[in-house]
Amino acid sequence: MLQSRLNWFWLTLPWLFIFGLFWLFPVVYSLLLGFTNYRLLESGFDWIGLANYGRLIADPLFISSLKNTAIFVVGTIPATTVLSLIMALLVNRKFKGRAIFRSGFFLPSITSMVVIALIFTNLLQRGGYVALLTEMIGLNTPENGFLLDSSTALLSIMAMDVWMSVGYYMLIFLAGLKAIPEELYEAAEISGAGPFRKFFSITLPLLRPVMLFIVVVNSIKSFQVFVEIFVMTSGKFDTSTMVYFIYSTGLTTHFDLGYASAAAYTLFLIILAFSLVQFFLIRRKEAIW
Repeated sequence: MLQSRLNWFWLTLPWLFIFGLFWLFPVVYSLLLGFTNYRLLESGFDWIGLANYGRLIADPLFISSLKNTAIFVVGTIPATTVLSLIMALLVNRKFKGRAIFRSGFFLPSITSMVVIALIFTNLLQRGGYVALLTEMIGLNTPENGFLLDSSTALLSIMAMDVWMSVGYYMLIFLAGLKAIPEELYEAAEISGAGPFRKFFSITLPLLRPVMLFIVVVNSIKSFQVFVEIFVMTSGKFDTSTMVYFIYSTGLTTHFDLGYASAAAYTLFLIILAFSLVQFFLIRRKEAIW
């Protein structure tokens, strides 16, 4: 028994070393940095307690980033969930060429985010294809392009994120649909149930665990949005999000890693609370149903 435990320890030691060095140590160290005034280019630092967290509450840049992140999360999650479910229902039907449609819908989600962001930057610029299309249907376009206007920049990035994400979540919904027994639909048809009745009485309730997974994963991803902001606007035109605020505060502006660490753990607590609320609400609905 002792020998088997020693073998287990030696076999897992390389993984434990990498886990401790590259994950556990940075997580704990950044937590401690949040209570200091540590700056990257300065030699010493002092323990200041909760002062960094007090600064966050009074920092207008942080409040603006928090607001933009909340808008991004609330605006993209419902649209992504509903569209991906609709797409999964459509490609779950039997028709010629459905494999091509499935591949086409899924392709954007495996393409580099930087590449897609650069493509959409060109599409949304002044005189770009999106501007031409909106002018053709009689809508006004921003003078300098969609990404250089505070009223449209964040919404444009949100639309791109939804377009890129729906294919991935469609595939997860499709796997959930395949797991639903056909006998349930056959029994419903014998009972005279129509398509809508079958959807709301069979499909939607049985997809609830899948939907919970999608909503939680998508929420975490949306709270951590960064690459799109970095590539397309660099946080300008009222598009700075919390992760971009952490990046700019810790690595570009003042190299204030103590303050940035406090902001990072504030974001962690927000994501944790948001995820727990989602679990509670969906589990409560399951109990009611």
